[in-house]
Amino acid sequence: MAARKSIETAPRDGSKVTVYWQDSDGVMNESIAQYRSLDRLKAAGGDWDESDAGWWAYTDGHTQRKIEPISWRPASDDADADD
Repeated sequence: MAARKSIETAPRDGSKVTVYWQDSDGVMNESIAQYRSLDRLKAAGGDWDESDAGWWAYTDGHTQRKIEPISWRPASDDADADD
């Protein structure tokens, strides 16, 4: 498994990565997430503003929400092939 990295170094190009974040109950979670810029959100349609830009993940099979991850790693373990 690839080592976790600071979220500040995560790709913000719309690619999906595995992120680690803490929920309101203090529980650490691991999710596949994607950074969505305001331009990307607006291109998908709907009424978005600057506060909507950020990291988005499915919290269950049907619900997406904006999260504040603290670290990340590549979504695929294939990235370890070079290690």
